[in-house]
Amino acid sequence: MNKGLIIVGASGHGKVVADIAKRMDSYSQISFLDDDQTKRISGYEMLGAIAEYRRWKKDHDFIVAIGDCRIRSEIQRDIEQEGRIATLIHPNAVIGEEVFLGAGTVVMANAVINSGSVIGKGVIVNTGSTIDHDCRIGDYVHVAPGCHISGTVSIGEGTWVGVGSCIINNLSICKDCVIGAGATVVADIEKSGTYVGVPAKRINHKVGIENT
Repeated sequence: MNKGLIIVGASGHGKVVADIAKRMDSYSQISFLDDDQTKRISGYEMLGAIAEYRRWKKDHDFIVAIGDCRIRSEIQRDIEQEGRIATLIHPNAVIGEEVFLGAGTVVMANAVINSGSVIGKGVIVNTGSTIDHDCRIGDYVHVAPGCHISGTVSIGEGTWVGVGSCIINNLSICKDCVIGAGATVVADIEKSGTYVGVPAKRINHKVGIENT
């Protein structure tokens, strides 16, 4: 436990990530970077703006705790050129055999990832969500709290799977989609866009998402 961890993003999601890192007991110190210097999370030091990460790259790992998939990918891709990106797993999460987790992925409390699944870089597997066997989750996907993804599902890069949504087995979802809260996906999705309802159907306007 000789390295510190710097969390990029000091909002609510960053607070949860800090709690996971603390429970893992793998880092000597946990601190934050954020471009909004007015943000403070009790008990943790704010080191400065995001672009200043190079000052601490020698003795720290980094994790990008920003919910927005596009912003998270941009920042992580920048940092990983010079710094080491952490992967965090809550002690109460269940990870099956032969599961691969990419750099920058966070697995939160009571999440389950079953055997044979491959999770890309910078993925958020949020609280109480489940990913069953042999799934392929692309880079910078956000699986929101309480989602259930059945076996042998493929989800493309940058897709947001909304809270409480369900995806049946053996499906493929392309990149850059938004699956609305509570939606049920019962067929392949081949066109990027926003999908809502039961069964999930594409709509012509974007659903607002609060990024944390």
